[in-house]
Amino acid sequence: MTEAFRRKKVQCATPSGLHRMAYLEWGDAANPRVVICVHGLTRCARDFDFLAAELSRDYRVICPDVAGRGDSDWLKNPMEYAVPVYAADMITLIARLDVASVQWVGTSMGGLIGMMIAALPESPITRMVLNDVGPLVTAVSLERIATYVGKAPRLPSIEAAEMLVRTVSAPFGPHTDAEWRFLTEHVVRRQADGSYSMHYDPAIAVPFNATAPHKDIALWPFWDAIACPTLAIRGELSDLLTRETLAQMASCGPKASTLELAGVGHAPTLIHADQIAPVKDFLLAV
Repeated sequence: MTEAFRRKKVQCATPSGLHRMAYLEWGDAANPRVVICVHGLTRCARDFDFLAAELSRDYRVICPDVAGRGDSDWLKNPMEYAVPVYAADMITLIARLDVASVQWVGTSMGGLIGMMIAALPESPITRMVLNDVGPLVTAVSLERIATYVGKAPRLPSIEAAEMLVRTVSAPFGPHTDAEWRFLTEHVVRRQADGSYSMHYDPAIAVPFNATAPHKDIALWPFWDAIACPTLAIRGELSDLLTRETLAQMASCGPKASTLELAGVGHAPTLIHADQIAPVKDFLLAV
């Protein structure tokens, strides 16, 4: 069966050397209208399959595996697993795409990367969706993430892997069995002995835990520098993006449009039609 996307890679640089970042390209490669969709801390490009399939009717959709995840190379220096490095990689990617501007959808970490780029003078991001992330990241959420990032054991079967993903990702909210399998199969890889491991470099946990115990991360100066139209989405039960932060995001900086999704925590998966529709409507409302 032919895949609906094209698999590509772009070479990027850090102070410790070169690495290749993998990405998926959906839609017409000649379409000048581009949306870049960037995943969360331990996830991958395939998270956006449902959203990308819908957006590719109107856009060229680009879904990268952030360095250290999925099919992208692992970095030589673990301390380079940081948002400034990821942002630089994305600028390289945009140069490869040969477009003057892009729209952006970022889930959690992907949203932080988008915020950093959007805050730059002459930013190429003209419209942005932040999925359950903002300029204040709570210590509570960071401590929760620290309980599992980089610590997954070797798993004896895909069923065991799915059980782990269901447990760790319970805040994603209700999903069908088929959706949970989808959310599992692309973030694990099968080893030669038939067991499974998470499909990311465990060393991404090194810089994440370097400041433990974690404190709230405040990024309001970045927020105040953003000028592009922005939609901020919050899961009603999110421990990372509080309702108070969401309200403040609507009153300063780009004065974001806001949306809260019922029955979901951190973070909405953008798999279901009622989550995809507001993202698409916002991006197309130019």
